[in-house]
Amino acid sequence: MPQTDVTQKIERLIGPSLEANGFDLVRVALTGGDRPTLQIMADRADGSTINVDECADISRVVSAILDVEDPIKGAYTLEVSSPGIDRPLVRRKDFERFAGHEARVETSRPVDGRRRFRGRLLGVDGDDVRLALETGEAAIPLGSIYRAKLMLTDELLAAAAAAQQERDG
Repeated sequence: MPQTDVTQKIERLIGPSLEANGFDLVRVALTGGDRPTLQIMADRADGSTINVDECADISRVVSAILDVEDPIKGAYTLEVSSPGIDRPLVRRKDFERFAGHEARVETSRPVDGRRRFRGRLLGVDGDDVRLALETGEAAIPLGSIYRAKLMLTDELLAAAAAAQQERDG
């Protein structure tokens, strides 16, 4: 089974359990060859960052499900983590939530003659992610995005610190 099929199956298997436990599945990735690594990236459902104990909780939930369903043949390593501040942008809601912040976007096929973009996220319009570039605005089809992530900027760090302070009361 191709890796994308395996990761999609794993997302379907573990997503509901993570949600029931107050977590939001951000990304599932399977990397490596002989002994692959299954990477599970999650946040709290409220969008805040998970801590080490919560990563351990998620690992136990995921391990129990995968032990029963066995979607990966052979031995593998399970890694559970938070996406961090300069997080990958994977889902439509990621591009909406982080509008106003700087991002780097790579596409699987050229869009307006290029495959790499860096600019301020303007959100999502229909099926396009909008970016403000130095040369103007770009509309990048969600389906053509291969990889995207937030850029670590002073503005992003300040926003993350303010959000954490608000959560801590």
